[in-house]
Amino acid sequence: MMNLNEIQNEVANLDNWSIETDSISKVFVLENFRGALEFVNKVGEIAEKHNHHPDIVINYNNVKLTLTTHYEKGLSRKDFEVAKEIDKIV
Repeated sequence: MMNLNEIQNEVANLDNWSIETDSISKVFVLENFRGALEFVNKVGEIAEKHNHHPDIVINYNNVKLTLTTHYEKGLSRKDFEVAKEIDKIV
């Protein structure tokens, strides 16, 4: 598990991700519901590639992603790797 200083440094290199208690999250605003679904499918491909899956909430054109490493009960480098790759698809 990463310490708070490491987490803050990693979040500073992300685009609008927020630190929550033991996770990072971001809300993506897409053009419409179809766009949200297409985005989630791309996120799914990244998640499968990394074997690291975010929690996903879709509310019409808003998609909230939350990343944490459950087996470490907190954040790991893998969360930040996946977040950076997800940011590239928007």
